[in-house]
Amino acid sequence: MADREPMTVRGYERLKEELKRLKTVDRPATTAAIEEARAHGDLSENAEYHAAREKQSFIEGRINEIESRLALSEVIDPKSITGSKVKFGATVTLLDTSNDEQVTYQIVGLDEAELKAGKISVTAPIARALINREAGDTVTVRLPKGEKEYEVVRVEFV
Repeated sequence: MADREPMTVRGYERLKEELKRLKTVDRPATTAAIEEARAHGDLSENAEYHAAREKQSFIEGRINEIESRLALSEVIDPKSITGSKVKFGATVTLLDTSNDEQVTYQIVGLDEAELKAGKISVTAPIARALINREAGDTVTVRLPKGEKEYEVVRVEFV
């Protein structure tokens, strides 16, 4: 059996909403588009038909992917976690030791990562380096542009 994949409550709900939309809105609309294109006759030269079939294939693939992710998910509410060490769901404030700038990241599941929103995947190099660290610890992260050193300023579960 595959490993469980951690996911926040918010991330789980977003995937469920996307799945519902795909099944109740996108799938029926695409089916209708295929039927309409089919009514136009010769399918071999019917671009609308081929485009609708391609979209249908994408939608079915995404539905399968989301259903699989939801089935394998381990939903974790960060607010229910306690302690001072960085774990999945933690919101971590870091000090970049090279320029004294602070950054804050929440460690989330793969599907939830959005760097501009300050959410990084638990599999990202910086998240992996932070796991089990606590305020006052210094970590060195290997990034594509070279190594970067951060000091953990604060660990919160919000």
